[in-house]
Amino acid sequence: MNLVLEEKVALVTGAGRGIGRQIALTLAECGADVILNYHGSKEAAKETEKAVKEFGRRAFLYPCDVSDSDAVKKMIEESTKEFGKIDILVNNAGITRDNLLMRMSEEEFDAVMDINLKGTFHCIRHIARQMIRQKSGRIISISSVSGVLGNAGQANYCASKAGIIGLTKSAAREFASRGITVNAVAPGFIDTEMTAVLSKEVQEDILNRIPMKQFGRVEDIAQMVAFLASDAARYITGQVISVDGGMAM
Repeated sequence: MNLVLEEKVALVTGAGRGIGRQIALTLAECGADVILNYHGSKEAAKETEKAVKEFGRRAFLYPCDVSDSDAVKKMIEESTKEFGKIDILVNNAGITRDNLLMRMSEEEFDAVMDINLKGTFHCIRHIARQMIRQKSGRIISISSVSGVLGNAGQANYCASKAGIIGLTKSAAREFASRGITVNAVAPGFIDTEMTAVLSKEVQEDILNRIPMKQFGRVEDIAQMVAFLASDAARYITGQVISVDGGMAM
């Protein structure tokens, strides 16, 4: 299937590295111009920007803390001025602050909820008005297999990713009649910098829980996002699609 996103504009949050970077590159490869949100390493984001431009697409770097509602509103307004529109929103920005529930501080819980869940809420809320005017839009949020199954030591992260699932379904119902689809992708364990630092024993334990007996690749997630952003997925909304090697089935 040829996923064509020519003349589309995508905003990807947390686009500096890992899954977010690959999503941005895959959307660019399919023909989209990309707004690259980051809140951290500017150098990493600039590498993503360079790679997007190598596909012959426009790239627009925008630093923004998605937990700040006013900053998100400004990002969307200025990005819209730059490109004239935004067709695709990918809510990818996320953090972890792992700890056992009884040891987890309120600050650790709030930090993860503010970025992962509230940040997704801010982005959807502030882009909705524009997409409603356009009578079209694709909103794709990155949840997690942990939001479906739970995971010891990640109560904050799992709660935030489960919250994204509920938010996705509610938004999908509200926007369906306006030509806007809202879906979530729930990655399993993906081969990234985060999994690379795990001990061999931990990696083996995880692999034993995955029916396909392998970690996923960032490309697996990015290709699903590109599909959901395309016209091929025009009749899909309110869905949570697991890309996890069968872990959550």
